[in-house]
Amino acid sequence: MHVTRQRVEKVPLGLFRRLTGRRFRLVAAGTAALAITSGGVSYASTRMFGTDQVGQTTKKGLVVSADQYIKPIGERLVINNGKIMSSTVSPDGTHVAANITDGGMALAIVDLKSWKVQQLVGNNKAADLKISGNDVGQEGPTYSPDGSQLWLSQSDGYTKFTVNPDGTLASPTAIKIPADGPKRALVAKAVFSADGKTVYSAVNGQNRVVAIDAATGAIQQSWAVGNAPRGMALVGNKLYVSNEGGRPAKPGDTTINSYNTQVPANPETGATTTGTVSVIDVANPSAAATSIDVGLHPTALYAKNGALFVTNTATNNVSVIDTAKDKVVQTIATQPWPEASVGYEPDAVTLTDDGHLLVTLGRANAVAVYRYRSPLEPVSYVGLLPTDYFPSEITTVGDDVLVSNTRGIDARRTPPANSAGHGTHDTTSSLQRFKLPADGIIRAYTHRVFQQNGWTPNSVQLGKGRGAKPVAVPVHLGDPSTIKHVFLLVKENRTYDQVYGDIPEGNGSPTLAQYGENVTPNQHALAKQFGLYDNTYDIGTNSAEGHNWLMQADDPEYTESSAGEYTRSYDTEDDALGHQRTGFIWTGAQAAGKSVKDYGEFQSFESKPAGATWQNLYCDAKTMAANPAQNTAYPIQTGSAIPSLNKVSVPGFPLFDTSVPDIYKYEIWKRDFDKNGPANLNMFWFSNDHTGGPPTGPAQVADNDLATGKVVDAISHSKYWKDSAIFVVEDDSQAGVDHVDGHRAPIQIISPWAQHGTVDSHYYSQITMIRTIEQILGIHPMNQKDSAATPMSAAFTNQPDNTPFTALPNRTSLTLGLSTQPSCGSDTPAPQDVKAAAVPSATVPKAEQPVAAKWQAWKAKQPFTGPNAKADSANPEQMNHFSWYEAHGWTKPYPGETKIYAPDQVPGAYIPSSDND
Repeated sequence: MHVTRQRVEKVPLGLFRRLTGRRFRLVAAGTAALAITSGGVSYASTRMFGTDQVGQTTKKGLVVSADQYIKPIGERLVINNGKIMSSTVSPDGTHVAANITDGGMALAIVDLKSWKVQQLVGNNKAADLKISGNDVGQEGPTYSPDGSQLWLSQSDGYTKFTVNPDGTLASPTAIKIPADGPKRALVAKAVFSADGKTVYSAVNGQNRVVAIDAATGAIQQSWAVGNAPRGMALVGNKLYVSNEGGRPAKPGDTTINSYNTQVPANPETGATTTGTVSVIDVANPSAAATSIDVGLHPTALYAKNGALFVTNTATNNVSVIDTAKDKVVQTIATQPWPEASVGYEPDAVTLTDDGHLLVTLGRANAVAVYRYRSPLEPVSYVGLLPTDYFPSEITTVGDDVLVSNTRGIDARRTPPANSAGHGTHDTTSSLQRFKLPADGIIRAYTHRVFQQNGWTPNSVQLGKGRGAKPVAVPVHLGDPSTIKHVFLLVKENRTYDQVYGDIPEGNGSPTLAQYGENVTPNQHALAKQFGLYDNTYDIGTNSAEGHNWLMQADDPEYTESSAGEYTRSYDTEDDALGHQRTGFIWTGAQAAGKSVKDYGEFQSFESKPAGATWQNLYCDAKTMAANPAQNTAYPIQTGSAIPSLNKVSVPGFPLFDTSVPDIYKYEIWKRDFDKNGPANLNMFWFSNDHTGGPPTGPAQVADNDLATGKVVDAISHSKYWKDSAIFVVEDDSQAGVDHVDGHRAPIQIISPWAQHGTVDSHYYSQITMIRTIEQILGIHPMNQKDSAATPMSAAFTNQPDNTPFTALPNRTSLTLGLSTQPSCGSDTPAPQDVKAAAVPSATVPKAEQPVAAKWQAWKAKQPFTGPNAKADSANPEQMNHFSWYEAHGWTKPYPGETKIYAPDQVPGAYIPSSDND
């Protein structure tokens, strides 16, 4: 194969020069896989995106935000009412009932003949049938054997419906399962007895299974099982239950918390170490359940012809249990790409009548197909079939294969919630159906799946280490880099247009700019000096997903499937079930022999001393700034449920808490930096651009901007600057709209070795950023997502520019809007740039004072501040409107609207918050 490397085009454009993707379009001989090589070693193929944007439809498929194209086989029905958590087909094969979330509904009924959504059920005025809540479980819903009932899993039990002759639902009735102390029921899978008189329920939150009288709702029997029971299958009198958290802990086990249960877990990776299937003899209800060991995170169960198939989502395989002997007789690998052993996330399985075993690979957007004959005869791998975004259920209906895709076509709801742009909560899901192709055709589709995921050979190639010439981003993993110290600074929730929409050189929308140059002078100056990236995407919808994407290069299936409730856990920092078995970026750095320091990121506990108000911490920060030898008067304590993170966490640095100024966090970091210097990997959480704290939103974003600028100033004027790189990224971009896509977010790459003065329009993502950090520090990629990601080599140069950055003073008062000013006085900002959008005052125009008062009353009810703050506790549309109104001085309606609304008038206010527990 002959491959050449071409030079970068550099085109002057004002103060910037633009980098295009043209030089990367290169076809390998004999395939359609795209690659770029040096010395015969191939980078992964996410470079194939060039300058494609999320939402574009290309020959390869629709571009989604997770470094993938999607172009599914068969026909697609897009559901514009949120994400499918789980689904089931009616016994007569005419309808699909799907649990949905993040769209104001709880349940969608689809008529398979008309291929249309027939009924929407939820706590929403637009619902065809209204119920009390939109919370839905990881599994279900469940039809009775005769199809006359449907049971919907929810946080505290079920809602039971009568099924009408036309397939629609009626007569919702609550079936409650009481809490066990702090543990709510959080029911998962339910199955009916053959006669339809009993419902067996996996009570996920209480680690038990109960038998419920289908007529009365009374609990008849309870069995203790493993941790977090989820899937179930009834075979004769034996009820099989998958325990996603494995067996109960034994004396001497290392454990980590998961919903108030200590589960066996690895102290370094924080991940569970056992997986089991419980077996209950329902004919002998007094007998205790027995247990079968399987892989990690067993989720879906499917029984047929004497075999029980178990999808082990974390170990990326399927256990085959002989139901006559209750023993695992075969383990089927679901790792189609040899470059990575994990990250495909098998999550559903079915067996066709002609002997094809079908397994959905959620994170690969594919169905793996195998030839299967019997439990004891090894399967033969056929190939892969492409799906939409994150397949989560699969079944057969006659000759059709039916797949439910949790994220459908990404956040591209039609029409979008706001006519001015897209948001991450414009979530979709989809149903997909097709006839199973012949084996030879399946093998041809396999090539498409590889291409869409960027799976190319030699994506993770180890170098020789010594002897290689240091470069900024080594081609070979482990070869030396000119960069020794990496700083990963994580912020909160902004879209590209909100921050950079006012920069004319980039692809921005000025009408969507919310925190422009007079609020974020440092971010604008950093973009001007070190480059503007206008085609970069955060993958997550919200913080629960976003921090996982950054720390694990994945949002594990457990978190993906928990979005319907988030009651078990939202931020999975304190939940072992949310941690992948290959660990985090910090454990990977330690494995590579690199030092790590953490400043708040992924921390889960905080306690503050009396008097640690925003005002006092603001004054304390000013005192520390004036007296570098003086420590804080308000020492804050933080901690993590993950022992390996505690070992590298710097004491005193707060976690997410909008009642702590970011400039205070800067001072805590600066003392450690001056005294002890940096580690090889340094992780920060600067969260106040989230807004919601005591000052106004613009004041908090300005505080965040100033702290960011000060960090860069300190590093760039230190002896460490010459071999440092600073990556600034949002955890997600959910707090506003963007004219390209809701996942598009601002990033910065700051280093002597970074390109300066450029506009870089290559497709990048959080995953490619993490892969770049891994490549620099020699960290082995954690899963197939970062293994396939292309390092952001075009963002770097091997001709360093050591010019430091000097932080700019804030132009927006940091104390704007405080009801009580600090004892050290109000903040007096620097003069504004008259060419930029003006910063609003805290004075509300008289005509808008009544509606502003309603918003202040709304804000007072939100748990935004303090040690128990919940990052995404507010309704997303209400939060976004409130922050927009504040940022524009209550003078401008939200984009796409004609008036300023009160909280209860906001379009989309019925959509529940992400963290709604």
